[in-house]
Amino acid sequence: MASVQESVDVDVPIRVAYDQWTQFESFPQFMGGVERITQIDDTHTHWITNIDGVKREFDAEITEQHPEERVAWTSTGGDAKHAGVVTFHRLADTKTRVMIQIDWEPTGLVEKAGAALGFDDRQVKADAKRFKEFIESRGTETGAWRGDVSRPDQP
Repeated sequence: MASVQESVDVDVPIRVAYDQWTQFESFPQFMGGVERITQIDDTHTHWITNIDGVKREFDAEITEQHPEERVAWTSTGGDAKHAGVVTFHRLADTKTRVMIQIDWEPTGLVEKAGAALGFDDRQVKADAKRFKEFIESRGTETGAWRGDVSRPDQP
């Protein structure tokens, strides 16, 4: 399993940063390699990615979501095995730290070589920077979902 961590400070209130992150269908606007995400229901999404010519389709489930704190997901089927968590930390009224962790299983020679060479780290760093530019240039979120999702083993 490969793991990538990145953080970025964005000059928007925590509510704006969090609300934007709940808009999965907007991810292609700032995430390289993500062609489309379809929100199926409150906790299920379908992803289509194309990273370095390797196209994948998979479903993911939001396993934990707490407004202005965290969003966690894991793949549930399809071509890719991955999981992620994003946490939100208030630094000031109009400044938020967004911390991203992605864990994934590289398959095939190209993906394993890319992971070994650190391409994943650079991709997540670039995506974090694009998220910062996207949300700061807008100044507001494109939408919001304020629901709360807990892991089955959590109250």
